[in-house]
Amino acid sequence: MDHATASLWTALGGGPEDGVEYRGAGDVLPARLPVRDLARATVGACSLAAARLRAVRADVPVPPVVVDEGAVATAFTSERHLRVDGRPGTSFAPLSGFWRTADGWVRTHANYPHHRDRLLRALGVPDDRDALAGALAGRAAVDVQEAVYAAGGLAVAVRADPDPTRRPLVETRRTTADRRDLPPADLPAAGVRVLDLTRVIAGPVATRALAFLGADVLRVDSPRLPEEPDAHADTGTGKRSTLLDLDDPRDRRAFDDLLDRADVVVTGYRPGALDRYGLAPGALLARRPDLVVAQLSAWGYEGEWAARRGFDSLVQAATGIAAVEGDGGVPGALPAQALDHGTGYLLAAAVLRGLAEPGGRHVRLSLAGTASWLLHDLSATAAPEGSHDPQRWLTTTPSPYGPLRHAAPPVHYAGAPAGWERGPTRWGSDAPTWR
Repeated sequence: MDHATASLWTALGGGPEDGVEYRGAGDVLPARLPVRDLARATVGACSLAAARLRAVRADVPVPPVVVDEGAVATAFTSERHLRVDGRPGTSFAPLSGFWRTADGWVRTHANYPHHRDRLLRALGVPDDRDALAGALAGRAAVDVQEAVYAAGGLAVAVRADPDPTRRPLVETRRTTADRRDLPPADLPAAGVRVLDLTRVIAGPVATRALAFLGADVLRVDSPRLPEEPDAHADTGTGKRSTLLDLDDPRDRRAFDDLLDRADVVVTGYRPGALDRYGLAPGALLARRPDLVVAQLSAWGYEGEWAARRGFDSLVQAATGIAAVEGDGGVPGALPAQALDHGTGYLLAAAVLRGLAEPGGRHVRLSLAGTASWLLHDLSATAAPEGSHDPQRWLTTTPSPYGPLRHAAPPVHYAGAPAGWERGPTRWGSDAPTWR
């Protein structure tokens, strides 16, 4: 097993007896930082965790794990390959990106209308790129960052060098509760009920992987926080989606009924954001000590930034990744939203590891933790010969949105399914029930 995969497997509590074989596809995901190694290692660790759980549930030897780097590279750029009824998926909004300031650069994120409106309100400008550029050019980057944050928007000052802070990659706490035995099954996560409280990319990628492996995944969103349809089409494959307002007593009862029968809860909100609903990890495990609770955040769980909103592009900017990938003082970006996708597959791997062992479990990961691993702990391996043809790793699935052309699942072991059992349903269109 290569160093990157071995370090992930160790972080997940795995031993040295397992291995992953990779099929090369040339210099995929080229960057100054070892993005190719991050991508294949996170998918490899997820594949290995799936293979081991499959062995436990089917009472067979652990099947060989062989991961194709072409499939990995295609999946890590899935939003670029998405076609919804023939049209390309939506990309970054016009006001999202890097902007010059009086003393450097800021990165904004305005893909959602409410974040765009808060950004504009904080800076006192209309919805116009030139007006925004003019306002930012006359202010210091950190001043912009704090003003936009205070208004509930999203902007961070671009760090000029790699952040030396070392953040944990995977944190795990186990309970002593007896887990309900999972019955024999051919698929690793067959019959596992996953309550999906995540949004955007990293969390939905994790739960999409669990759905591919057989889990019954039900995503729950607030009706007051709409999702971008193309984002849901890309990451909703194999899952169902329902809307519940946890401030409404009837909806809260429906949610509690789901929770009482769930095996896994995955959350992707800021630390503390769900506490008022009694959904902090400690409260969930006090209520159900046999649960696997998987927690995802942008900035980690300690320090003044822990409670801030964040996205992959912002974490790249704030940790110095954008500076490393830049040129001539102009910040750059990784060739994929690799922090999102990589953390997603690693989160799925942590869930699978939790299901394979007795007791409940609380695992937590962050985009900033994955960024720290990329910056400080990974070294690039030589790219193999070969070429990458993404078309080989694209498939078409029927859906309520029309035919979806999308990336095939990169998680693989001998005997793994070829794809998802079904496409996504429409966002919020399913009843709040388990299958």
